[in-house]
Amino acid sequence: MKLPVFALLCALSVSACAQSKPADDTAAAPEAPKAANAPASTPTKPADPAKEAMVRAALKKIDPSLVPDRVGPAPMPGFQEAIVHGRVVYFSDDGRYMLQGLLFDIEKQKDLTQIGLSGLRRDELAKVPVTDRIVFAPVGPRKHTVTVFTDIECGFCRKMHSEMADYNKLGIAIEYLAFPRAGLTSADALAMESVWCSADRRQALTDAKSGVAVPPKRCTNPVAAQYKLGQRIGLEGTPMAINVDGIALPGYLPPAKMLQALDELAAEKKAKPADSTAGGR
Repeated sequence: MKLPVFALLCALSVSACAQSKPADDTAAAPEAPKAANAPASTPTKPADPAKEAMVRAALKKIDPSLVPDRVGPAPMPGFQEAIVHGRVVYFSDDGRYMLQGLLFDIEKQKDLTQIGLSGLRRDELAKVPVTDRIVFAPVGPRKHTVTVFTDIECGFCRKMHSEMADYNKLGIAIEYLAFPRAGLTSADALAMESVWCSADRRQALTDAKSGVAVPPKRCTNPVAAQYKLGQRIGLEGTPMAINVDGIALPGYLPPAKMLQALDELAAEKKAKPADSTAGGR
């Protein structure tokens, strides 16, 4: 029996199921991988052109609209890894079988699924210019930089923003990207466009997160592009905080806990050599 297209897209894409389940503004921030189990680095291996073509052809057999963002060797022998709409899937080298779900290295106690995603996140976020971000940086030395996909309505996004001075005092720079969870045609999205079109984006964002209406403004803005980027790199809720290596932190973290998590990731990266089992892209 052929898997219905909607069911498959629902498995591989956040956007395919978005209309079937409205965003819950009171829900807790999503659980991303624990910092302690996150990859310290994301080395790459070159993709085998023949196997990459096989993966792309297999996806097209399932549904012609499924186009992977990345394809490369999986962290386990005999399989290829593909990232499709922010989801990691694995294909047997003969192209017959597809697997989806957690790939965990028991010996190293590491979530290998996140290695592929972190590499994609790192590379894609590096393409977003600082002029398209809303940046709250420390006055003094900057210890860490975190990219945060945010929504102006969600409770944890507002809580995080209310503690901005504390993040900055600890040397953490927060660089916001837009992710209106209700969709691009929602009032939320229009309000976020007004924020990004404001002369003082930082103040407009602070006002919006405080419940103050931002004067409607229209301009060429990155809100739609950032929303689609969030979907492609596996965002499932807001806020989603990502470090410079593309590793997602576990949802909302208070300032002191975020600093601890970022320090641990930095120390792990410095202490450990590149993991040769990481999949290529």
